[in-house]
Amino acid sequence: MKLFAVLLGGSGVPGRLSEDHETVFVIAEDERSAKKAAKAKWAGYGRPHVDALVSLDHVDGFDISVVPGGTVPEGAFVSYNDLPHDEED
Repeated sequence: MKLFAVLLGGSGVPGRLSEDHETVFVIAEDERSAKKAAKAKWAGYGRPHVDALVSLDHVDGFDISVVPGGTVPEGAFVSYNDLPHDEED
């Protein structure tokens, strides 16, 4: 199993002449399975398509390994908008 980052694209809401995008992360055995799992996470309007997909084995000098058994604790997600920001942000 591998960790994949997938950039999804899809139609904007009715009345908009643009496309919405969303990046999701999935655990899958291969690219085909990753595409299917990512599309199932699409929160946008209409049907999504995959604009980009990458298997993540290393990030910023750190190895990434996928092991079964993890859980996400309640309240673990922190929105960027909830964090304090410097004027440069």
